[in-house]
Amino acid sequence: MKKPALSFAAILLLGLAPLGLNAQQPAARVSSLAPAERIANLDTLKAQLRQYHACTCTCGCYAKDLDVQADRAIAFLRVRAAHRRPQEKLALVLDIDETTLSNYEEMTKTDFAYDSKVFSAWAATARAPAIPGTLRLYREAQRLGVSVFFLTGRAEAQRAATEQNLRSQGFQSWQQLILRPPAQATATALAYKSAARAAIQAQGYRIVLNVGDQWSDLRGQPLAEFSVKYPDPFYFIQ
Repeated sequence: MKKPALSFAAILLLGLAPLGLNAQQPAARVSSLAPAERIANLDTLKAQLRQYHACTCTCGCYAKDLDVQADRAIAFLRVRAAHRRPQEKLALVLDIDETTLSNYEEMTKTDFAYDSKVFSAWAATARAPAIPGTLRLYREAQRLGVSVFFLTGRAEAQRAATEQNLRSQGFQSWQQLILRPPAQATATALAYKSAARAAIQAQGYRIVLNVGDQWSDLRGQPLAEFSVKYPDPFYFIQ
């Protein structure tokens, strides 16, 4: 038995949008769900990430944005060091990945998917390039006599490769390089880094500046006097 054709009103109720009207034949129509169409396609987002890094899109320029934040950190450090109290031990805390060193080469090879084994193999090569603004900040801290603490979510087993990478990129010395110990492997980044900052503070240091690319690098007690968030649309860590 031939099924009855849908009326125009019924078609509209079903969310079918007309693509054209023709008196001689039924108009071609399509159904879409507007709220779902607001979510960008994953491939579109990945293309935008590459354009942002290459500074070829209207969404901004990654290198420029990093420099803006590094300059803010440097400006604050200069003022704070100029007002240092007698015997006050000032500390700068720096995250490593996407703050001090860039892993963009590894990220693009994996199409922005995280694989711990692949990342560990990349870290072992010790060839991640320095983020220029952070190198400038590090050198200014050295000049001002501010102690530098590197605080990273990398595992303790990656210490040798991380030290080699830092030194090869111009970070020749530091007060302490803190890596995640096995006992804290399951702790959130926020909990682990908060505890590490508390340990720095317990050594008598005043954490005046904390720089990271994740909110979990910066939030949690104790807070730095000034925290600087670098842009990082490539991944998110809690």
